[in-house]
Amino acid sequence: MNFIHPEKIIPLLQISEGMKIADLGCGAGFFTILLAKAVGENGEIFAADVQKSSLESVKIKAQAEKISNIKTIWADLEIYGTTKIADDSLDMVLISDVLFQSKKKGAIIKEAWRIVSPNGKLAIIDWKPESLEIGPKNSYRLAKNDMIKIAEETGFKLTSEFDASDYHYGLFFSKE
Repeated sequence: MNFIHPEKIIPLLQISEGMKIADLGCGAGFFTILLAKAVGENGEIFAADVQKSSLESVKIKAQAEKISNIKTIWADLEIYGTTKIADDSLDMVLISDVLFQSKKKGAIIKEAWRIVSPNGKLAIIDWKPESLEIGPKNSYRLAKNDMIKIAEETGFKLTSEFDASDYHYGLFFSKE
């Protein structure tokens, strides 16, 4: 069984030292910590989540690993602007295993559009509807083409795809 492994996905994101990246719906920080290491001390990671306990977990992990380039943000991603991240300011936004949970997927993607720079990119990782052995009910999952349509309606352009796991698809978008 090939489940999602953030350490295998981080190299696919083509991260450079000094980048500014948001991890929207960061959860316990499985990607956040690795992103912070990848961007180095001159980079910055914005870890946003609606669960305060998740943000506390990120802070504890960052302290344990002596990482100081993560800013945690308590935000309801379905409400435009609640991350309070400056418009057009980030090199990348990552949304992993978040959108299946929301009935307002477009609102979350609009927040990503607002904060990613004109040359920036969006990476979405979410559950494949056809792999039902584990994970959420199929009624919560969104087919890859439907996810692409929502992102493109916001203004993003699909640039490439990747297999995030046997159970997840991965999509890269640019802001054009």
